[in-house]
Amino acid sequence: MRVCIVGAGAIGGLLGARLALAGQQVNVLARGDNLTAIRSNGFTLVEPDGVVRVSPPVHASDDLAELGAQDLVFVALKAHQIGAIAERLSLLFDDGTVVIPLQNGVPWWFFQKFPGPFEGHRLHALDPDGTLERFIPAERIVGSIAYPAVERDAPGVIRLVEGDRFPVGELDGERSTRVTEISEALTAAGFKSRVLTDIRSHLWVKAWGNLAFNPISALTGGTLAEICRFAPTRALAAQMMAEAATVAEKLGLHLRLSIEQRIDGAEKVGDHKTSMLQDVEAGRALEIDPLIGSFVELGKLTETAMPATELVYSLVSLLDQRLRSGIRPGPG
Repeated sequence: MRVCIVGAGAIGGLLGARLALAGQQVNVLARGDNLTAIRSNGFTLVEPDGVVRVSPPVHASDDLAELGAQDLVFVALKAHQIGAIAERLSLLFDDGTVVIPLQNGVPWWFFQKFPGPFEGHRLHALDPDGTLERFIPAERIVGSIAYPAVERDAPGVIRLVEGDRFPVGELDGERSTRVTEISEALTAAGFKSRVLTDIRSHLWVKAWGNLAFNPISALTGGTLAEICRFAPTRALAAQMMAEAATVAEKLGLHLRLSIEQRIDGAEKVGDHKTSMLQDVEAGRALEIDPLIGSFVELGKLTETAMPATELVYSLVSLLDQRLRSGIRPGPG
């Protein structure tokens, strides 16, 4: 299978390494020092038990045209980065190419092929001018949820903290041939990859935690364990998740975990820095709208009050604005 990883950060690097080690033909879009390292040495993956695995050589480039048509394209960029590359993604497509977006939070395709009063509704916080919808057709998309906690230690060097789940699902819930084949390929690469017939409900539970833990960590510098063990931040996370649970109920989603179970699960991950905290420390722009702004929009769409979520959204938006202006957090 020809597999392209668009964006070889933490999650993209994990996928690239495992799939290459499993014998897939892996192509990678990367830039800068990361591209140089991957071209020279492939991926280096540090497993949770400390075992270091080096992938076979992969084809890495900063030019999509050079990579050519693919069978499977994992889009592992931050959500706010996809718009700039969306039109050129077609350089990777042939008639049967499947696209698997791997962004945190609520995805832009959430209401595509979703029966109900909001079917086809475009989430403006995620795709304001319809660019993603236009250049990445719903027919190509298979949904997935990236559960592993991963960090990039250096260019081309990925450290898996914990987790191995990568479930996949068609947007309409069908158990298609293509989604079964993707599940089998991910399973062969060492992941647990179930085929889900209700991808949005499962995705919501992951996004549920990101909604609360990512911005709280970005604002406080706290790890998952610290947020969950400190009573005031644990209570704030629970309030934000309760607001989102009301939205989910109105959308007809079935959440298989309670709020306390979701928080306990995050606590067990330990002193892991969320992706948003990692971005703050690196001075990068934050994934505000996929993780929080989309929930605020869904609250308005479903006429659900979300005071805690809106407050945290305001605070972390200012933090993002400062980072985009080149102001790093710190004293003074």
